[in-house]
Amino acid sequence: MKLAIFDLDGTLIAKDSDHAFGEFLVELGWADGAAFKRGNDLFYQQYVAGTLDIDAYVDFATRPWRDRAEDEQHTVIARFMRDVMAPAIGESARSLVRAHRDAGDRVVIATSTNEFITRPIADAFGVATLIATQLERDAHGRVTGRIRGVPSLRDGKVTRVQQWLQAEGLRLADFDSSVFYSDSSNDMPLLELVSEPVATNPSPALEAIARERGWRILRLFE
Repeated sequence: MKLAIFDLDGTLIAKDSDHAFGEFLVELGWADGAAFKRGNDLFYQQYVAGTLDIDAYVDFATRPWRDRAEDEQHTVIARFMRDVMAPAIGESARSLVRAHRDAGDRVVIATSTNEFITRPIADAFGVATLIATQLERDAHGRVTGRIRGVPSLRDGKVTRVQQWLQAEGLRLADFDSSVFYSDSSNDMPLLELVSEPVATNPSPALEAIARERGWRILRLFE
């Protein structure tokens, strides 16, 4: 039995879905164009640099939509998926995920982007198990702008994977092998944990580490 874990943004899709959704909200007029774009770009730069304050980012990123009616939210995320995300999913990424599924591997997408944005993307890949940053909801089911539980970023991604394994009655050692595909050095804790780390469309920082350590480098898109 093999475990195949995929990061999402920059790994399976040639975009950062969180950042792209922010840009989409600006286009819709749900977010103030200049001010929101500056903040969105700044948080994205912090993520790339490995310094993101994810609590502050989730509060910022959900502010334009979290008080909207639920039907509006569903309509907008469906439109975002159709117009922005679906065109960003290439056949090479689909084929890679499909190959693991066809081989009978346990397939998981583990991403720091929140579940509201990434659930439809995971569905498009045919992946049922999604480990994403969870959004806290109040007693009425409304998103509060805070994170529920541990965000799946850096060491938190390892924690969330281990929590999922425990809930399934499994340990990483129960698998004959484990592979993790990621583009980002933010994912070093999980890359170092699995038996087969794969630097996938890697950032310059991760590519340097991969070459030094002899990890496989995979390019699904340019």
